Amino acid sequence: MIRFARKLALPVCFALIAGVACGGDDEGNEGATGSDSKSDIKIGAIFDLSGATADIGTPYAEGIRDYIEYRNASPEKGVDGHKLVLSWQDFKYDPTLAGQLYGQYVSEGAKVFLGWGTADTEALRPRVTSDKVPFMSASLAETLTDPSVTPYNFVPAATYSQQLRILAQYIADQNKGKHVEIAFFHHDSPFGTSPIEDGKKYIADKKLDIGLKAYVMPKGATDYVAQIGQAKSQGAKYIVVQNVPSPAAVLAANLAAAKTDIQFVCLNYCGNEIFVKKAGAAAEKMLAVVPFAPPVAGQAGLEEINNFLKPKGTDAVAKGQGYIQGWYTAALMMEGVKNALADGGELTGEKIKAGLEKIKDFKTAASDPVSFSSTFHGGLLSSPIYQVEGGVFKKIQDPIKIER
Repeated sequence: MIRFARKLALPVCFALIAGVACGGDDEGNEGATGSDSKSDIKIGAIFDLSGATADIGTPYAEGIRDYIEYRNASPEKGVDGHKLVLSWQDFKYDPTLAGQLYGQYVSEGAKVFLGWGTADTEALRPRVTSDKVPFMSASLAETLTDPSVTPYNFVPAATYSQQLRILAQYIADQNKGKHVEIAFFHHDSPFGTSPIEDGKKYIADKKLDIGLKAYVMPKGATDYVAQIGQAKSQGAKYIVVQNVPSPAAVLAANLAAAKTDIQFVCLNYCGNEIFVKKAGAAAEKMLAVVPFAPPVAGQAGLEEINNFLKPKGTDAVAKGQGYIQGWYTAALMMEGVKNALADGGELTGEKIKAGLEKIKDFKTAASDPVSFSSTFHGGLLSSPIYQVEGGVFKKIQDPIKIER
């Protein structure tokens, strides 16, 4: 496998003054050389490698970077012979720094951008629209799916709101004729609160016999004993968690120590092997709604990733769910670029947007096929339900799809 040297991107090193580590330009030179060479395609990206969500942000970022390396080393040599140059930096989950880096990379010619969190993605929406830069991130907020409002944002998985709808329907189906209370524990951020109102609306619209009450998981908390006490007083049968693995694992341990019969459930950002490792025995029997499913040994479709990783002495199972999600997020963006190039002419943001909207039934090894359209930029409406058994995720419910 060809390995490409990484060089520091000197223009971004101004950030060292503020104590921020430089990332770099991955995968090659600054531009095409030779009269027959095709121009490079520049990609901007920000990753959380040291901030509040770095536990899942780190493997996600690695999945994106490895996909770019894989694509450049492929027979296609990038996208249709255009080498991919990825400029990135750790933004430490700081929306202000995210805005600075976005502006820098776009000014340097980035044709597309790969972001991270809901707070930074939401904050950048007006600029993304004005700049006409197609944008995907790890944020699965439903506010990013309406092209009449955010025409250049695309969400490659089931949104947080859709995940909560799917879970509410699953819980209702599992408890027919019974009233059920859900305690919704969430990260103290726009990411955490994103699905709450949509979930409540779905419950009301479908007349599900479910109560839902939200509880903030304060940043830096060492335990959630008080919140668990409140959930018990609510009469909660389920605790549903919208958070990343580390705090979710603390919550799971607290819940196990409380010796209740409350079922622990994760939405996708704690429904992964990082949570299981950190929570240990407390993860056993937890449920997870995971649009991009955790990779398991022998899983069909992972050959592409495993063939890339084998020379590095690892595989998709070892890399985990976040890595898989990052890989396919980058793959989807490059599919949009490929469609745009096929139309000929100058590669512009408008053409890449149209190319993304042409994606129909894009197959991944970890989800139902992904599709976009000119009227909806949410790539998935479905998700399976997994349960941890013997420390391993096992699917207990085929993908549930809830139509818009």
